[in-house]
Amino acid sequence: MAANETRLLMLGAVKLFAPVNGYQIRRELISWEVEDWAHLRPGSIYSVLGTLARQGMLARHEVPEGSRHVAVYTLTPAGDGEFRRLFAAAVTAADRSSPTAFHTAVALLPLVPRADFLTWLTARIDTIAARRAGAAARYANAGAVPGHVAELAGLWERTDAVDESWCRALRARVAAGELHFAGERMDWRPDADDPGWQMHRDRAHYLRVLNLP
Repeated sequence: MAANETRLLMLGAVKLFAPVNGYQIRRELISWEVEDWAHLRPGSIYSVLGTLARQGMLARHEVPEGSRHVAVYTLTPAGDGEFRRLFAAAVTAADRSSPTAFHTAVALLPLVPRADFLTWLTARIDTIAARRAGAAARYANAGAVPGHVAELAGLWERTDAVDESWCRALRARVAAGELHFAGERMDWRPDADDPGWQMHRDRAHYLRVLNLP
């Protein structure tokens, strides 16, 4: 997984659950199956958290739990700004060769405002549409390029067509008020036996201990 995509995922996870410890983030991201689609090995999560803390993107707090202390992380203002920058870039870039950044951003949709996401998604659609139009003009004469090149161009066109169609459908749903975004109430609740409830209780405990709002 590319460095920026890893940073986006980890900053987003902390933003979503903070205050949160490394084990909780690891358990949560494993449930997202990040090793399959994001190529992030669970064992590297602790290292990335440490790096982000040293860079000032995360604040590390030592919270006493019985006879030991647990490292608990929160997002700093610098980390929040970096998350927003990386999220916007992941949506707008429309990098055909590396879709993981966009997949990561979609997994973190509830962390950004609806209006901002619509702006970024529209920019992505415009980028893809312009690229498709340019390719259509370049390859209008099929005999102008070798056959294998035309086949490759056809694959790119189909990939972009699917991406653009999916994004347009998503934009329509978001514009109509569907899905959940930052600052909005989420009606969905996990099952009673979901491990997330323990994380919720731990978070309440960390907030009290750290005297955070």
